[in-house]
Amino acid sequence: MRHTPRYLMTDPDEVKRLIRANPWATFVSSVDGELVASHYPVLLDEDAGPGIVILSHFGRPDDQLHQLGQHRVLVIIQGPHDYVSPSWYAPGDVIPTWNHVTAHLYGTPEILTEEENYAVLSRLTDHFESHQPHGRSLSEDEAGTRRAAKGTVGLRMRVDRFDARAKLSQNKAPEVVQNITAHLAVGNPALAEEMRRTHREAGPGAGE
Repeated sequence: MRHTPRYLMTDPDEVKRLIRANPWATFVSSVDGELVASHYPVLLDEDAGPGIVILSHFGRPDDQLHQLGQHRVLVIIQGPHDYVSPSWYAPGDVIPTWNHVTAHLYGTPEILTEEENYAVLSRLTDHFESHQPHGRSLSEDEAGTRRAAKGTVGLRMRVDRFDARAKLSQNKAPEVVQNITAHLAVGNPALAEEMRRTHREAGPGAGE
């Protein structure tokens, strides 16, 4: 990503927060001179100690297409994002932009055993089903879900480097930021909240 110091996210805890809120990830590998991309949900391994560790799974044969476990991969976490119209700026400012919160994670995936993979699939399911009024669990049909799990390959990846940005109008005056936030709140409340959060932490005058 473009290196703009005012937009850098350097706190691992902020990246973890982004992953928790936006678990649908893009995995990118370079294999034999070609780029391969796949999309899967991820969870933080909260018990893995310091640093950022993610858990996920690939459906077969995506694991072979990526040569999973044989090299480093890029995992893209895309947070809230949206177009910012210059009509929300002061008169005379006519250049539009796109606000976003994004993280690029780098590391070499570790392939999980069949039992570890089933445990991760169970954790993934329990995590997302916990928000449902009548959530289901893989344990309700363990024999059947274990058979289905054989079509997947589990992975754990310790992030050895990340490159993250929160581009949220930090270069604008406070009154302009407030106007942008108000417009975004109508159709993109998640991005509006990221803007409020960033500018609260930055303090008065930070956008000048």
